[in-house]
Amino acid sequence: MTKDVISGMGSHMDKTIDSLRKEYQKVRTGRASTSLLDEIKVDFYGTLSPLNQVATLAVPEPRTITLQPWDAKMIPPIEKAIMNANLGLTPANDGKLIRLNLPPLTEERRKEIVKQLKKFAEDAKVAVRNIRREAIDDLKKLEKEKKISEDDLKRAEKDVQDVTNSHVARIDEVLLHKEKEVMEV
Repeated sequence: MTKDVISGMGSHMDKTIDSLRKEYQKVRTGRASTSLLDEIKVDFYGTLSPLNQVATLAVPEPRTITLQPWDAKMIPPIEKAIMNANLGLTPANDGKLIRLNLPPLTEERRKEIVKQLKKFAEDAKVAVRNIRREAIDDLKKLEKEKKISEDDLKRAEKDVQDVTNSHVARIDEVLLHKEKEVMEV
């Protein structure tokens, strides 16, 4: 019974870390990445569609993203959607291809981004601690219902804390990796 609670808790914590990684993908670093455009939807003949469903996205150079629309008539709506997304990117097109040049980040902007990354990491740690609290509550309920002994409860609480510590350490690793990527010139 305690193993079920602990494994369920572990998978919830894994999802929290995955969510943090997805959040970090949206953060603009000095390097071009098509994931910056994941949230942008474009009006495709009356239907809002993700950019990757109306154009081919590519990163030919470290600071450039190219979009090649499947229909040349889609260039103006795609440019409008990118401008409305407030990414700080200005699209330039040659009639067939849209180029997005990422300007280099200033030192001040890099520090702001790192602050934002730390806030996301702290939110993830809070989520992990809440999952830990729920797991311990579940274990105490099992002990109250006499389904596990007091010794089992103490052992399980120690296991819960070990799993929590390992997930917090993983969050710190993810933060450190992304912070290094942002501060790289």
